[in-house]
Amino acid sequence: MNLSALVETSARAAATGSRHAKRDVLAACLRATAPDEIAIAVAFLCGQNRQGKLGIGYATLRELRGGAAANDASLTLRDVDSAFAQIAATGGKGAARERAALLAALFARATHGEQDFLVRLLIGELRQGALEGVMLDAIAAAANLPASDVRRAAMFTGDLGEVAQAALEQGAPGLAQFTVQVQRPVQPMLAQPAEDIAAALAQLGTAALEWKLDGARVQVHKAGDEVRVFTRNLNEVTAAVPEIVEAVQRLPARELILDGEAIALAAGGAPQPFQVTMRRFGRRLDVAALRAELPLAAFFFDILRRDGDALVDAPARARFDALAEALPAQLVVPRLVTADVAAAQSFYADALARGHEGVMAKSIDAPYEAGSRGAGWLKVKRAQTLDLVVLAAEWGHGRRRGWLSNLHLGARDPASGTFVMLGKTFKGLNDELLAWQTRELLAREIARDDYTVHVRPELVVEIAFNDLQASPQYPGGLALRFARVKGYRPDKRADEADTIDTVRAIYAEQMALAAA
Repeated sequence: MNLSALVETSARAAATGSRHAKRDVLAACLRATAPDEIAIAVAFLCGQNRQGKLGIGYATLRELRGGAAANDASLTLRDVDSAFAQIAATGGKGAARERAALLAALFARATHGEQDFLVRLLIGELRQGALEGVMLDAIAAAANLPASDVRRAAMFTGDLGEVAQAALEQGAPGLAQFTVQVQRPVQPMLAQPAEDIAAALAQLGTAALEWKLDGARVQVHKAGDEVRVFTRNLNEVTAAVPEIVEAVQRLPARELILDGEAIALAAGGAPQPFQVTMRRFGRRLDVAALRAELPLAAFFFDILRRDGDALVDAPARARFDALAEALPAQLVVPRLVTADVAAAQSFYADALARGHEGVMAKSIDAPYEAGSRGAGWLKVKRAQTLDLVVLAAEWGHGRRRGWLSNLHLGARDPASGTFVMLGKTFKGLNDELLAWQTRELLAREIARDDYTVHVRPELVVEIAFNDLQASPQYPGGLALRFARVKGYRPDKRADEADTIDTVRAIYAEQMALAAA
């Protein structure tokens, strides 16, 4: 397929606000795509390239945009993907210059419209509304398969391109190959917020309450003596967590897939802040020294496979029993199963007293909905927090001069794929965090004026706030009150940030309580 055809599809998808219309436009494009280019088309239409970051700065892209261009559209998707792969593989002395030259050669073969598309693709500004949910529906429509089957396959592989290729080439038998398998991480099940303990039990009835640990989500796979550990983003971190590997290697089961949290604990057993735990997952590690300084504890709360038996479709109560049989008690998160609000409230208070951020309330009848923010898992936290995306930052004044300080915060709009600004904050930032965020934000710069640096919407930050207020100043009509930074969430992608719909629901509950 020529890149120009995909650029036209992207423009048509962006021009309509209808989810069904977007689906149909994308499905038509997928049907017309050659089998060996389906995965590329899916990635590009979702605003991604398959190689990840290419090491190309915004200044280089800005120079290339609008420069010398081809008159005829001849680039194929395979041409572009191959060029990206070559750029990503370029390293060593002079690599930046060579990468820029390779990209310039690619742009010289592109029309002006294709150049604009490629720049927006590479800086993360391709806003056509082709989010994962719409693309899943488009794949199902293109292959004439139930959307639920496509969605389930995507849960188990985490690779939409692979799922699309299997669906379009092989149909239902192609999707059947995707199931929970050892050493192949699956997307984690996620939770929805609940107002309080009473509201959670009113929704779930008898529920399993667990400590809500402010640690790093880990998925651990065991096949014989081989143990591998993955993050919530499905990145492998086995080498960084040897104590977790060793603990799971000692378990008698031959085959396991476990879901849990890794957390650093203080000497007395109190949890360390999330940012402290995340030091164990940095890029350049002296693992032995860090392990001695900052040992990790693992608490598992779910089991997806055990000795050949896939458990994802089993009710939670059966998975809890299997977990208790497979693991010693010290590796299982503390849990209380109850329908009594007073007992649940006491468990919640104890979790807070121990330094944890709240509790999870889980339906004992629900299956494991991989990749879904299912209604069967609810989180109850003491402070109101939202995971928002940094859209821009303003230069600081006084002692903060030279640092990017005041953050512009946005919630995700699942309908459009854009981010809705909710306010700004400079509170909660110490010198170390100011220096870190200045470095990270400048690396993502896409534009600036005298006071503000605008950035690619990639960094997720957890924001605590008192309440919400109506505001004509912001496009979503709502603003945060007394917002402060609790910490960055490097384990989360921007497409996992809280949505504007969640924000509006919080505001509606706030107004209902005020009127009561």
